[in-house]
Amino acid sequence: MKKGILLTVLMACVIAWNVGAQDRPLQIIMIGAHPDDCDIKSGGTAALFVAMGHHVKFVSVTNGDAGHQSEGGGMLAKRRIAETKEVARRLGVSYDVLDNHDGELLPSLEIRLQIIRKIREWKADVVIAPRSNDYHPDHRYTGVLVQDAAFMVGVPNVAPDVEPLRKNPVFLYFQDNFKKPNPFQADIAVDITPVIEKKLAGLDAHQSQFYEWLPWIGNYENEVPKDPAKHKEYLLAKRVQTPNPEVRKTLEKWYGKSRADQAKFAEAFEICEYGTQPTEQDIRRLFPMLGK
Repeated sequence: MKKGILLTVLMACVIAWNVGAQDRPLQIIMIGAHPDDCDIKSGGTAALFVAMGHHVKFVSVTNGDAGHQSEGGGMLAKRRIAETKEVARRLGVSYDVLDNHDGELLPSLEIRLQIIRKIREWKADVVIAPRSNDYHPDHRYTGVLVQDAAFMVGVPNVAPDVEPLRKNPVFLYFQDNFKKPNPFQADIAVDITPVIEKKLAGLDAHQSQFYEWLPWIGNYENEVPKDPAKHKEYLLAKRVQTPNPEVRKTLEKWYGKSRADQAKFAEAFEICEYGTQPTEQDIRRLFPMLGK
């Protein structure tokens, strides 16, 4: 009798522990080369995760100290770090900026260890980063660095000062438009229409980039509205992607055609061949905002 009661109690404890483990907040880390990269590629998805009670960290691998036409060095880095703090406030994410020079990033062992530590410290379930084919060397090498970290996050003798992960995260790539050597594949697509204002608010915090540097280097300074009240409309037109045919097809897979047809804005991700290879069930668990 007593044994039966004890067994029942133990089983109840095990079930409760499993439910608690499954229901814990997800830990998502998004890694970009510069202090505005994660915001551009996945700010809407981050906002959805946060709204559902999950934890999101943005990491910039460089400090952005070269990204301006008339400012630079330590003062620019401080300005850009201040912008990320404002993004963190507006989106409800954590935001770390590593002290590596903008425009000089290389896939070194030192920086690989920095990234391994960040992924471990966050106890990441999902890691999202750029692909390694991109116009900007910092973007390319950020992709390489995260790929190089993908296996090592579980190796105890690498960066032994931080406890290794016992389960390898799912690694994903941000969407891009590059075709060679291979085009982006939209494995996951997230409808960010409900949080588009949040994404725009995050982008708007990067004043030095979206209203100064990027228009200057792109030779479209005259397109930036003088009236700040029109900035978000400008960002929507200039910096937010509408779903292309491939992304729309993926939206249909995850949300169904009716919901996909209503999606005005989306962010898409490709599954990396490194790390845990997720099943459809895994993806729905890791991206609980997906439909059906």
